Amino acid sequence: MEYFDKVKVTAAPHVRSTNSVTGVMTSVMIALIPALAVGVYYFGLYSLIVVLVCMLSAMAFEALAQVLLKRKISILDMSAALTGMLLGMNLPPTVPLWLPVIGAGFAVVIVKQLFGGLGQNFMNPALGARAFLLASWPALMTKFSPAIAGSWRSILVPDALTSASVSGGADAVSGATPLQALAAGSNLPGLWNTFIGNVSGVIGEASAAALLLGGVYLIIRKIITWHVPVTYIGTVAILTFFLGKNSFDLMTVGYHVFGGGLMLGAIFMATDYSSSPIDSKAKVVYGIGCGILTAVFRLFGPTAEGVSYAILIMNLVVPLLDKAITPKLYGEVKVKS
Repeated sequence: MEYFDKVKVTAAPHVRSTNSVTGVMTSVMIALIPALAVGVYYFGLYSLIVVLVCMLSAMAFEALAQVLLKRKISILDMSAALTGMLLGMNLPPTVPLWLPVIGAGFAVVIVKQLFGGLGQNFMNPALGARAFLLASWPALMTKFSPAIAGSWRSILVPDALTSASVSGGADAVSGATPLQALAAGSNLPGLWNTFIGNVSGVIGEASAAALLLGGVYLIIRKIITWHVPVTYIGTVAILTFFLGKNSFDLMTVGYHVFGGGLMLGAIFMATDYSSSPIDSKAKVVYGIGCGILTAVFRLFGPTAEGVSYAILIMNLVVPLLDKAITPKLYGEVKVKS
C-alpha cells in the first residue's frame, strides 16, 4: 500500500510534452521576427507600429473579454500577442491605426473568446479578423505600397509609401503585388526580389526567404510538423504548373509559391493547433485541401490571392477530418476475420 500511496493517478494523456503554451507561442513569435524585420526594412517603421498596435490591442481585448466572461486572465500566455502579431503582419503597411484595433478586437473577442477561449476556436483568429476587415474596408485592405528599401525619412508618414516614386534614391517598385501583376499580365518584379521581399504586399508576407527560415526553426523545435506546409505549398506548385496562366512554366510557379501570402499562411496559420487536424494523415489531406482551394481561387477567382479563404474553409472541415481519419489506438490489434 505504501507504493500506491506514492503514485499519482491522473487522467490521460500520460505522455506529456515539455512545451508550455507560453513556450509555443513565444517560439512562433520568434520565428516570425525575420519576416517582420524584412517588412519593416522595406516598408518603414510605421509598419512596425501597425503590428505593435495589433499586439497590444489583442492583449487588451483578451483581458477585457476574460473579465466580462469571468474567466481567468491569461494574457501572459502570449496567445493574444501572437494573434495580434499575425494579424498585423497580414495588413498592408499603410492602414490607419484604428483598423488594427478593430481587427484585433474581432479576432480575440468574436473568433476566440466567445467560442470558449484558447484551444476552442474553430478557425484561425487572425485570418478570421483579416477576412472581416477585407469585407468591411476592402479599399484600405487592398491599398498596397511599393517596397521602399531603407526609406527611413518617411517612417511615420504612411501616405508617403503609396507613391511609386520616393525621393532620396530609395529602391521603389510598382504598388501591384507580384500575383496582381501576374494576373493582369503586367510587368513582373524579378523572381529574386519576390523571394527576398523587395515587392509590394502586406507587412509579413513579402519575404518568402524570411518565412522559410522561420518555418525551419519551428520544425527543428518540433513546434510544427512538415505535413501541412509541404503538402499545402506542394499542391499549389503542382496545380499552378499544370493549370496556370502560363502552363508548364516554372517561373509562374515561382511567383505563385514565393508571392502573396502562401508561405505565411502555410507555415504560420494553417498549422494553428486549435483549427488544424491532429493526426498526420489528416494533416496531409488538410494541406492538400488548402492547396487546391488556394489554386482555384488564384487561377479562376476574381482576385489574385486566396490563401485566407482557403484556410478558413478548411478550418471548417477539420472536425470531419479528425473524425474520419483517426489514429490507431496504442496497443490496438486488427482482428482477422
